[in-house]
Amino acid sequence: MLRVKQTASRAVFNLDGVWNFAVDKENDGIEKGRYRDEFTDGRPMPVPASYNDITNDVDLRDHVGLLWYQRRVTVPRIVADNRLILHFGSATHAAKVWVNGQQVAEHEGGYLPFEADITDAVDPGAEFLLSVAVDNRLSWDTIPPGWIETDSAGKPHQRYFHDFYNYSGLHRSVSLYTRPLIAVTDVTVVTDFDGADGIVRYEAAAPGAEHISVRVLDAAGKEVAAGEGAAGELRIPNVTPWQPGRGYLYTLEVSADQDIYPQKFGVRTVQVKDSQFLINGKPFYFRGYGRHEDNITIGKGHNNALMVRDFEIMEWQGANSFRTSHYPYAEEVMDYADERGVVVIDETPAVGLNTGVSGGILGSGKTFKTFSPETINDTTRAGNVREVEKLIERDKNHPCVVLWSVMNEPDSGADEARAYFEPVARAARESDPQHRPVGFVNIMLATPDKEKTIDLFDVVMLNRYYGWYVDTGNLDDAEAHLRQEIAEWIKVAPGKPIIFTEYGPDTLPGYRDFYHRPWSEEFQADMLAMFHRVFDDIPEVVGEQMWNFADFQTAPGIMRVGGNKKGMFTRDRQPKQNAFAVRQRWLAMKEESGF
Repeated sequence: MLRVKQTASRAVFNLDGVWNFAVDKENDGIEKGRYRDEFTDGRPMPVPASYNDITNDVDLRDHVGLLWYQRRVTVPRIVADNRLILHFGSATHAAKVWVNGQQVAEHEGGYLPFEADITDAVDPGAEFLLSVAVDNRLSWDTIPPGWIETDSAGKPHQRYFHDFYNYSGLHRSVSLYTRPLIAVTDVTVVTDFDGADGIVRYEAAAPGAEHISVRVLDAAGKEVAAGEGAAGELRIPNVTPWQPGRGYLYTLEVSADQDIYPQKFGVRTVQVKDSQFLINGKPFYFRGYGRHEDNITIGKGHNNALMVRDFEIMEWQGANSFRTSHYPYAEEVMDYADERGVVVIDETPAVGLNTGVSGGILGSGKTFKTFSPETINDTTRAGNVREVEKLIERDKNHPCVVLWSVMNEPDSGADEARAYFEPVARAARESDPQHRPVGFVNIMLATPDKEKTIDLFDVVMLNRYYGWYVDTGNLDDAEAHLRQEIAEWIKVAPGKPIIFTEYGPDTLPGYRDFYHRPWSEEFQADMLAMFHRVFDDIPEVVGEQMWNFADFQTAPGIMRVGGNKKGMFTRDRQPKQNAFAVRQRWLAMKEESGF
């Protein structure tokens, strides 16, 4: 699905603002036709934003089930036979949409866009009633999975195996846009180098178009290449490459009859070879974090000011990359990473596929078999494949994306894991025209002697907490065990680069301790310094992305006081003590490598 853009042939009307909002306490509003008329029991709710933290109503915050959004929209007058499209950046985790009581869209999956052609459902210049039912419920069949329990008072509670709060709502922009009846519907760009020149292979879909032409514009808007037809190869003389820290972007402008669509792209290559991760043929070392779309008040709602602030902080610290843990991020974030030259590991919402991660952290008190007809099953896997394919469809042209992460911390040591993983890995390889490397993030429980799927992937991505969840507070033992495990990975997965995608302890800001005990700012500095010492000694380690960029909200539990505190920064983006030590390290590495 193409990014919504204002062009010479397309007009965009933003529908963000304060909508009418209501909780479906009995979860029967669809059956009762709640979408047909304006709510009389609603309250104001901003879009985009998570609804959970906006009010002080605990029953609203913890509601399990349907939530209703509604507003009136004036239909713009559109020219000739243009079509009018209603677009949602996301709705977490599923949605149905009605226009004047007529259903126009249904979507499953909380982090990717969807849209509907509503031209025939509305009258130009008139008003229409837009109603949206958002469903925050997770089941064993969804990505991510979960289950619902009912307490002694008959109240439902959502349970899940992922360690971040199940925020819900319309998290990203809602818009109307026009496009010609015959329109560009897809653009694919694949790049390479031939000496000093850039090679651009393109494909453009525009069903019914009589004539398709393309031209490449440089960052100043100057034409540097042109071609005819729906597919072809172009050459950019003396190309300026996209590279880490220098996000140079070209535009492939596609013209199909009356429609014009501009697709940004960067000329760069990605390759894994001999335990190295190569961008434009040069070894790249990942410095950065796992992150979350998580902010005070708005939860997972996208906000451009907060996005730019986060990038400013990352660049201040010398980071050059991040992982979209644990779901696709807003398209605005991906665009901005392209522009800033920030490298991204792009991850699907396949988190929580491991029933062994429970106990005190998530507080479920239950044990399940991960893969079975009653838990993670064939339907779940089909959803995982769908999320992989849709993520790559959305993000395939982003030069910032260098690696697909198809799952986070799944039960890859289970006997049934391989049957689950194979079609997911295959979907990633078959979907990506750029043939980027594919990986998944391995959990600490699946050590090299237990792991059953690493041969399906191009890199080894490890979440490791030696010194915290194991060897707690004993950094001598933690270091010995860390070194021993890395050595085993090198034997088990020869030639594959190793990226540490999570490491670090929970740290209470302001808690200082003469004895450097766990939870103190001193211990965070000690533990990360130990990991960095190990990384520096092992050439096969090509990346360090600590957990986490900032503290974030989670479900309540005995190990989570007001959320996860593993951030290098607090939830309101203030630095912990260790942020300055890591800044010194990363800036020195940046100076040495050039990016």
